[in-house]
Amino acid sequence: MRLLLVEDDHLLANGLTSQLEKAGFSIDLTHTAKEALSLGKQEDYRACVLDLGLPDGSGLDVLRSWRAEKADFPVLILTARANWQDKVNGLKAGADDYLAKPFQSEELIARLYAIIRRSEGRGHALMAAGRFELDEHRQTVKLSDGTEASLTGTEFRLLRCLMSRPGQVFSKEQLMEQLYNLDDNPSDNVIEAYIRRLRKLVGADTIVTRRGQGYMFNDTP
Repeated sequence: MRLLLVEDDHLLANGLTSQLEKAGFSIDLTHTAKEALSLGKQEDYRACVLDLGLPDGSGLDVLRSWRAEKADFPVLILTARANWQDKVNGLKAGADDYLAKPFQSEELIARLYAIIRRSEGRGHALMAAGRFELDEHRQTVKLSDGTEASLTGTEFRLLRCLMSRPGQVFSKEQLMEQLYNLDDNPSDNVIEAYIRRLRKLVGADTIVTRRGQGYMFNDTP
């Protein structure tokens, strides 16, 4: 899952990036309102962590602009302000959740997964598709025979993307956007390599190739 992190504290941002990557996110990091405004409108994010106090503008103004442009990805506001009115203003501007500094990274990650699940119409951490269940917290997949297999970070992000919308065809470009951030430079055949690895787990017929279009998770119990 690709996530936008907007935080002007470089030390905090770097630490959060590391923790979020371990939790299965691909991170685009920016420290300014100007760049955040542009990225949120141009890129395909599954969620955003947005600091309100940015050096060149207000995070609330960035959020209002995103929502006015119909950018509907879930947003968790992160700020040092603990005043209830700031929380209300953030939620009115279109935020999905609010976390005040200081905080524990475990709580931030749990809240992120919660708002993403809500955006996908789910209420728990198990993503079911056909005979398979993906555990977001443990980054494991329960196979059709009832056994569990652990996934690498990239395998988890790719399988989660495919299982989140069974029957939908994802192009290579769409999958690359969810697996890697703007600073990564993966090779052209990386998607095929990870698809082959996942097919060894879930079966060759479960992840379907649509020639000239992309890949689709298609499993029926």
